[in-house]
Amino acid sequence: MTQQSKTALITGASSGIGEACARRFARGGWNLILLARREERIKKLAAALTKEYQVTVHGLSADVRQQKAAGMLVEYLSRHQLEVDLLVNNAGLAVGLEPIHEGFVDDWERMIDTNIKGLLYITRAISPLMVGRKSGHIINIGSVAGKENYPAGNVYSATKFAVDGLTKGIRIDLAPHGVKVTQVAPGAVETEFSLVRFKDDDQRADLVYKGFTPLSGNDVAEAVWFAANLPPHVNVNDLLLMPTAQPCATIIHRNT
Repeated sequence: MTQQSKTALITGASSGIGEACARRFARGGWNLILLARREERIKKLAAALTKEYQVTVHGLSADVRQQKAAGMLVEYLSRHQLEVDLLVNNAGLAVGLEPIHEGFVDDWERMIDTNIKGLLYITRAISPLMVGRKSGHIINIGSVAGKENYPAGNVYSATKFAVDGLTKGIRIDLAPHGVKVTQVAPGAVETEFSLVRFKDDDQRADLVYKGFTPLSGNDVAEAVWFAANLPPHVNVNDLLLMPTAQPCATIIHRNT
């Protein structure tokens, strides 16, 4: 299979790391299936990438928190006779930064439903198709928060620890079928992440990235691109990607 004929399915593709991955893979000649909640935004991105890179891009509006989204996706793939060579499980978010005794249950459920259940729904839908072909690659976007906890990270960290554990388990299950499974786990990335976490508080979100150079969505996309384009016999199991100023989850060296 030539690189030009490959197709990547990317969830949470309308902004941030997901959009950066879409742009990187389109530039590399891959066809795309882009999934996101915001219909107008994902349709606009799909049209722009099709025009700029002359690749085929399908923009689909769906919420990965809903199991029916996975069924819709499988039906769409079947109807359009599409095969998925790479699944990038990128859809995810953090909401709130309160200690556990002050946390909001609605925030917890939103993170659990998106970061864990959404990943599971889409993986369950796509992995049988890869197993049937004895080929494919799943890349889960994790986080340094899934490697080590930080104050008030509690439930978000727990969901990313789950992504870490699920990635390992999925890899074991799919290895006999020739399907690669990778985790790319970034540290601080300047996207809409903090704006969502702090519920559209621009000033508080901006402070997260003040005084150092964080990762960009493009930096993470390059890591995903690298992992996806290695020879068939080579797999990146786990890639922890950090800003130079952030040696671990709890320390960031800022310019004063």
